[in-house]
Amino acid sequence: MRFLFRPPATDAAGMLTLPWEQPLGEWDPALLLDVPQRGISRHVVRFVASDGQVFALKEIGERLARHEYRMLTEFEEDGLPTVSVVGLCVGRPGDQEAILVTRYLEYSMSYRYLYSVRRDERSPDRLLDPLVQLLVRLHLAGVFWGDCSLSNTLFRLDAGSLSAYLVDAETAERHPELSRGQRAYDVDLTRERIAAELMDLRAGGLLPDGIDPIEVADELPRRYSALWEELTREEVFTRDEQRFRVAERLRRLNDLGFDVDEMELVTDPDGDGARLRVDLCVAEPGQNRRELFRLTGLEVQEGQARRLLNDLRSFRAWLQQRDGHPVPATTAGHLWLTEVYQPVVDAVPPALAGRLAPAEVFHEVLEHRWFLSEREGRDVGTTEATRSYVATVLPHTPEELTTPSALPRRRRIG
Repeated sequence: MRFLFRPPATDAAGMLTLPWEQPLGEWDPALLLDVPQRGISRHVVRFVASDGQVFALKEIGERLARHEYRMLTEFEEDGLPTVSVVGLCVGRPGDQEAILVTRYLEYSMSYRYLYSVRRDERSPDRLLDPLVQLLVRLHLAGVFWGDCSLSNTLFRLDAGSLSAYLVDAETAERHPELSRGQRAYDVDLTRERIAAELMDLRAGGLLPDGIDPIEVADELPRRYSALWEELTREEVFTRDEQRFRVAERLRRLNDLGFDVDEMELVTDPDGDGARLRVDLCVAEPGQNRRELFRLTGLEVQEGQARRLLNDLRSFRAWLQQRDGHPVPATTAGHLWLTEVYQPVVDAVPPALAGRLAPAEVFHEVLEHRWFLSEREGRDVGTTEATRSYVATVLPHTPEELTTPSALPRRRRIG
């Protein structure tokens, strides 16, 4: 047998003691973890924990395994929203298939888990929009997925909304640029798969009444076209409109979760008009994430970072008003982290830890504070809102995704 692990290989060193020579479906259950949030797969998939991390193991043909390993490696290096590949095992005895190892995406959920457990209206729109954004982001990067579906996607809560991540890259192809026909074919395949998956949910009694799977699936191409047009169209305006129209376009793109890599402004020969063309950053959005990390050292998702930055800026304005002089952003970031954010996170009792990511907990506390303040006609404050949230809301929150410590206990490796 041969093992190939991506750096740092020490992350997977503890898994070398696993029984790789045995078919994955026959491994001792004591070595495995039960992950209730997992989706449906056409391959044998199992989960293990090693050195405080959780890994997904998928049994797959060697050619496809090597292709997927290469694709996921490339996608991760480019910052695309995908799972992180760790390595693969090939040359297993008896012509067995290879095993591809990926890192478990913490706090993520499958679409079936969202419909069976989540405390929301279970509207298909919650899944459709993030899936469209993921597909558009991949297409901008020249990626033809060829197998886009709800089953091959994981979802994570991000400040109340959902973000989507590619899980399966067996059929993915990378090109310098996709043609209109390639994009249309990928979208049509996605529409067909979503219709089938929603019909399966309806057959299982998980789809709300009044939801037509075909109508929902037919909505995907329209939303895809609208987003693609908004992101890639050239904009024409007069010279007098130039400054505010450019700023407006950039702000609109940022609100959609996309950063601008390069901007080209071409003026007409007579100088009265101009055309604006933008090249987008195709990586996972990061403008707010980078700013929050610079100020606080916190690593969170983009929507969470936007919400946390808003609270940090409000806190900074309060500090400046209280002290009567300007406060540097880095100073405000440090004080906000220790005086505002961390006390909220620390207020979560151990029995409830792991139900939501810390940044998502903070976001929900802010939402709860607003609700309580509206109800009582006064600002209840973050401390009071936190106590109320931990006592009345968090205990009823299902365990979305878990850190290794929150997963069902089985024997760990390493």
